[in-house]
Formats: sequence, C-alpha cells, structure tokens
Amino acid sequence: MLDWMAWTWPTAAFFGVIALLLITFTVLAVKFPETPRKGVLQIETTRGDRLFITLLGSAFINLIWLGLALGPQYLALLVCLAFAAAVFRWV
Repeated sequence: MLDWMAWTWPTAAFFGVIALLLITFTVLAVKFPETPRKGVLQIETTRGDRLFITLLGSAFINLIWLGLALGPQYLALLVCLAFAAAVFRWV
C-alpha cells in the first residue's frame, strides 16, 4: 500500500499524527476560540503558534539527537514530549 512512495509505516504514522493534530487543533479553535496569551517569550501565542513551535523544536531535537548519536531514537521522543509539555505550559 505504501510502495508508491517507498514510505515505511513509521513515516506514514508520523504524517498521520501531524494530520490528526492539525484537525484536532482546527476543531478546538472553532469550538473554543482562544485569545492570545504572553508567556516566557513575551510574545502573544495561540494554541496553533505553540503547536508550530513544538513541531519545529522537536524536529531540531531529533536532528541533534541523530547528529550526536545520543542513543536510541525513541528516547528523543521522550525529550520531545517533555519539550511539548513545557511549550504548551509556559510559552
């Protein structure tokens, strides 16, 4: 099924999770409109802004993890989850 692009199941799952996040955040924005808030960065951010910061930061965390060969990649996922929690709490 994934042969047409030579994707692996983990790659397809990654993009599927991103799509579900975007759909979820769209539904949340429609049902529960949010006013921007200021966090530690002293800029106004919304849920979508914090999601973007989280995704971008997680990409860099994974690249650094791979580049420095810090261990199994699933451990980088744990670091990314902690980073996401911090961003949504304090940014």
